[in-house]
Amino acid sequence: MPSLFSHPAVPFAIISAVGTRSVSIRLFLAGVIFAILPDADVIGFRFGIPYDHLLGHRGFFHSPIFAGIASLISALAYRPLRSTYWTAFAVLFLSMIMHGILDAATNGGLGIAFLSPFSNQRYFFPWQPIAVSPFGLKSFLSSRGFMIIQSELKWVWVPFLTFGFIGFLIRHTKLSNKSLKRTPQSGAA
Repeated sequence: MPSLFSHPAVPFAIISAVGTRSVSIRLFLAGVIFAILPDADVIGFRFGIPYDHLLGHRGFFHSPIFAGIASLISALAYRPLRSTYWTAFAVLFLSMIMHGILDAATNGGLGIAFLSPFSNQRYFFPWQPIAVSPFGLKSFLSSRGFMIIQSELKWVWVPFLTFGFIGFLIRHTKLSNKSLKRTPQSGAA
């Protein structure tokens, strides 16, 4: 998995691209939680749930079905999130579904149960450039941890920051064009 450090890149890119008028800070923070939430399945290890079990790590809680259900229900809190229902749903769903997609691009683990709960078959993408992150903070205080952070910066943060920056530029270009259209032409007769 990319580390907890990198999954929030998704909601960060969304808010950067569309701005706080479309995505409130509260919705952004909920998106950060949703981006990380699928990894709560590691708690199952403490209860003896094996990695390859339906409820094991990278199982049901990493699936699009879970992301859809959790987002549909949680979007009902759109008012406290200072949003509309569908905007809240979209941000939460994209934040959560990208978790599994990013994990499927890592070079370790058992893969992602994209079709769960209908199948527990695990999948990786053919291209797996992201170094898999080990469990635990201790691992990041090593040379391997530094290598993992470099991999995540290159394959997660740079692409998502680029997406957010392009959205930011488009949004501000449109705003500038609107204000230019409203400004009266100087020297017009």
